[in-house]
Amino acid sequence: MPAEAGVAEVAGRAARPATALARVTGPAAQEFSSTHWGRAPLLVRGCDADGFRDLLDLDGVDELLSRRGLRTPFLRLARNGAVVDSRSFTGTGGVGAEIADQVRDDAVAALFADGTTVVLQALHRTWPAVADLATALGAELGHPVQANAYVTPASSRGFSAHYDVHDVFVLQLAGRKHWTVHTPVHPDPLRDQPWNDHAEEVAARAREDDPALDTVLEPGDALYLPRGWLHAATALGGVSAHLTVGVHVVTRFALVEALTALVARDPRLRASLPLGVDVADPAQLAPHLDAVREALVDALGGVDAEDVARRVRGRVWRGARPEPVGPLTAAAFTDGLAAGDAVRLRAGLRHRLVPRGDRVLLELPDRQLELPDACAGPLRALLAGEPCRVGDLPGMDGPDQLVLVRRLLREGVLVPASRA
Repeated sequence: MPAEAGVAEVAGRAARPATALARVTGPAAQEFSSTHWGRAPLLVRGCDADGFRDLLDLDGVDELLSRRGLRTPFLRLARNGAVVDSRSFTGTGGVGAEIADQVRDDAVAALFADGTTVVLQALHRTWPAVADLATALGAELGHPVQANAYVTPASSRGFSAHYDVHDVFVLQLAGRKHWTVHTPVHPDPLRDQPWNDHAEEVAARAREDDPALDTVLEPGDALYLPRGWLHAATALGGVSAHLTVGVHVVTRFALVEALTALVARDPRLRASLPLGVDVADPAQLAPHLDAVREALVDALGGVDAEDVARRVRGRVWRGARPEPVGPLTAAAFTDGLAAGDAVRLRAGLRHRLVPRGDRVLLELPDRQLELPDACAGPLRALLAGEPCRVGDLPGMDGPDQLVLVRRLLREGVLVPASRA
């Protein structure tokens, strides 16, 4: 079916793009922000000429299910639109691994053969290639990213029509899958506004309205869906697998939540209501509501953008995992660090450098590092993103550079790039 109802369809390209966003949007990357982000779906045919096989293939799925010792909730199964009880496919891992909720590959095999969809959850934590994509994409978008894989038996549907409360990039990995996409019944849902809150409207829209998109995805195709857009997918022919990269968008309501928390500093908004008040009576609440509105306007005017940013970034930073660190490799590199060795910023690590008198503060997702102001110049060079060689950092002598770089390696801010 041709693209319609605001859904764009473009053709991909064979060359591997330089950015993670271009990897999942193809030639539409330049216009994605203004045309599609949070607004309308995007379908890219042949977005990856190799069918995204470097991210995950069916052999990789088998490895995850049989040899990686997965536990719930890293695996979920679905059948006829409902989630399967995990007790039917988990059990103890045997001698030396007496953990009751490890995945039983034989049980999964039987359920899959009987038409059950396999959902590999949080692959950004368990599969290196997917983790690298999620880290890079999250850094580019500025919003935390997760990734799940959906593996569906022939001619089976995993979930009925529904919407997600986060944006998604669907990357078709193997087989063919028929997708139907409908316009939202509840646009831009928040995290606590799931589709089942509107189950009747969702079912009616999917049953009665023409789809905005009715198409078949093949390996290498990519589909972007903003949160709230209804969708359902059915495997065609053989086994079908796709990777769903979910973007946990930061919304304007996050700013509302931050403002609400910050105005609690105003004593007028913390005052008790009168003794004996009937909160069920609008007439009794009305004068207090008027007083709160007046105080709220005054309090909001005094909230500083720096305070809002501090509260919002705390949640966003902690939700976006940076590049994994190899503890043994990092320790060996740090112990042997010498002039000429190269280091780089850990990919995806959120940070902020703040002058503080004769000190400089490096703010990280879970802590702050306070360093002498003399470190500011070298820090800016190290945090710029390009590899830096010990000995070449500006404004600091060689021995002090070694001390600074060793500390940042041990703190997980930097990672090894190359030996001299």
